[in-house]
Parts: sequence; structure tokens; C-alpha cells
Amino acid sequence: MRMRLLPHPILTAILAAVWVLLVNDFSWSAAAFGLLLGLAIAKLTSAYWPGRPRIRNPVAILEYSAIVLWDIIVSNVQVAYLVLFRRGESLRSQFVTIPLALESPEAIATLAGTITITPGTLSADLSADGRSLLVHCLETTDAAGTVAAIKSRYEHRLMRIFE
Repeated sequence: MRMRLLPHPILTAILAAVWVLLVNDFSWSAAAFGLLLGLAIAKLTSAYWPGRPRIRNPVAILEYSAIVLWDIIVSNVQVAYLVLFRRGESLRSQFVTIPLALESPEAIATLAGTITITPGTLSADLSADGRSLLVHCLETTDAAGTVAAIKSRYEHRLMRIFE
């Protein structure tokens, strides 16, 4: 019964929060409309979400978010330095293949998105079998070190969240 009334509670809450942020004025009417909008969108799109992703450790999401935000800040400074003080031909950019231990499509998509939003890296391709991710790095001298860093900082935490 609960699933029919509230098929995706997290999606509903996120959509309601985004609506309140878009309105840029917190009021009970904006929150109520955001909640109704979130409920309607979740209900209308529930046919496209037959299986919901399982979040095993919600507290780990906060840790993961903090690490990603920190990495974005640090990477912004590093990329700004590269752009301002290094010539294009002196950059050591390369493609790196990351073997994935993740199995959940949501976890793989989150990893690919995290890599892409971090300045200096870009998720370029996912293998057909979903077992490896091709990543372009703007500046790296150690491909194995880059793979190890991504696996330890992101993939390990995503496994704790999703699997």
C-alpha cells in the first residue's frame, strides 16, 4: 500500500527541496506545492523505475559528499594552476582504464558522474559489459596511482553505500 502512495520517497523529498530552492523563498505553501509536485512526478515516473536502488549505508552518503566536495575544491585550484602557468604541450594528459568492482548501475553512474564533475578528469566511456570505465585525466604521470586513488576514494565508499 505504501509503495503505491509513495513509490520513491527520496526522489519526492529531493524534488520538493529543489522546488523550494528554485522558488527562493521558503514558505509553507511553496513547501506544500513542492511536496505535491514531488509526489506527482514520482508517481508518474514510477513505471520507469521498476527496481529502486538500495541504499545500504545512508550515513556514508554524507562522508562521500564531503570527500567529493573537498576533491572538487582541490582540483579547481590544480586545474587553475595548470591553465595559468603551464603550456598545453607540457601537460601529461592520458586516458586511464579503471576496472570496476561495482555492480549496481546506480553506483557506476554515481562514480562516472563524480569523476566528470571533478575538474581535470572526465568519464569518457563505460565498457559494454560494465566492468571498466575509461577516464581522461588532464594531468597524470602515474596511471596506476590514478586508478588506485579513484578506487580508494570513490569506488570503495560507493560500495559501502550501494552494495
